[in-house]
Amino acid sequence: MFYRFALYGFLKNLKFYEPFIILYFLSTGLSYSMIGVLISIRMLSTTLLELPTGIYADSFGRRKSMVMSFVSYIMSFIIFFFFRNFYAFGIAMVLYALGDAFRTGTHKAMILEYLRIKGMESRKVDYYGHTRAASQLGSAVNAVLAGAIVFCTGNYALIFLAAIIPYLIDIINVGTYPPELDGIERKISSMKGQLSETIKKFAGMFKNKDALRGIINSSLFDGSFEVSSNYLQPILKSFAISLPIMLFLTGQERIAVVVGIAYFFIYLLTSFASSNAKKVMDKIGNLPSAINATFIGGAMIILLSGVFVTMKERYDYFALLAIVLFVSLYVLKNIRRPMNVGYISEQISHRTMASGLSVESLMKTFVAALLAPPIGWVADVYGVGAALAVLGVIMALFYSIAKVRTA
Repeated sequence: MFYRFALYGFLKNLKFYEPFIILYFLSTGLSYSMIGVLISIRMLSTTLLELPTGIYADSFGRRKSMVMSFVSYIMSFIIFFFFRNFYAFGIAMVLYALGDAFRTGTHKAMILEYLRIKGMESRKVDYYGHTRAASQLGSAVNAVLAGAIVFCTGNYALIFLAAIIPYLIDIINVGTYPPELDGIERKISSMKGQLSETIKKFAGMFKNKDALRGIINSSLFDGSFEVSSNYLQPILKSFAISLPIMLFLTGQERIAVVVGIAYFFIYLLTSFASSNAKKVMDKIGNLPSAINATFIGGAMIILLSGVFVTMKERYDYFALLAIVLFVSLYVLKNIRRPMNVGYISEQISHRTMASGLSVESLMKTFVAALLAPPIGWVADVYGVGAALAVLGVIMALFYSIAKVRTA
């Protein structure tokens, strides 16, 4: 099953639209404020749908949930390709959010269920780390292919049509996983009984302080990463585009090539990072200690990146240092992810793994939504560097409630 799990992640991350979606929206005549509303629609929809879809997956079948996820994605891609107006894009964003909600936590739960059945639970950090490495490799390939599509056609809309192909293949892949990975109690025959049993076990999760700490730790880090990456990515792109290379190309062609290559190498690094999560954990000591140490490391990276962004106004080379920290934050996030999944899975019932991990995803979205407005205000008033520094300080201050128990 390892290669099928890896194939899922590789194909799922062939999101050809991702590096260029903002440029696509702008090309259709949308303003930045309208784009912001679309992003808010997606985040709000995901937040509302996250928990019920996780409970659905645990109650009625994770394979069904995964298939419904990809169908929702494909429907959104079709709307993005054929329509060019704000209201249609809003519907597409809701469908995309539905796809996210059905998927997040569900496939991880299937991997963990497989390891439980095979008696390989002690290997979950290493095993999931290597499957995540395949996902990040997919992101690296995606950056190159997406850049090639835009370079050759000059048509942003085609990237949505192209993304349908790997997602159709993934429907066949996940839809034919072994039935036992659904995690359903076969002795419970009725749908009402399945739902009741799932909700009962799910409610018990909130009485487990270690589980809640693990979810808070993961959510605070990933939510802060989502907010900070919004400010660091433009720095990377503007620096890459300012390099005196490929000046014979048009502006759009140059953006496609340079950004595609830059993100290709970033995702190669994150793929390597995920596959080595177990080694990093062993060097630090144990799983809880590694989670705590990398949380503090992330806070310091965001804080220092803010300092360097501020300093780049005086010295250009500080922009490069900020980019190096940006890349290291991506690497750290992908080292942490297998650790977080492994730790949380130890605290909650395998019966509610999809819904439990959905709570984690919901919390991450909530943290990002809560932090984004005030951090954005700081960026508007005092600059991006100050905003990142404040975000790093906030992370450090919340360490006391995010710290997981080490003994």
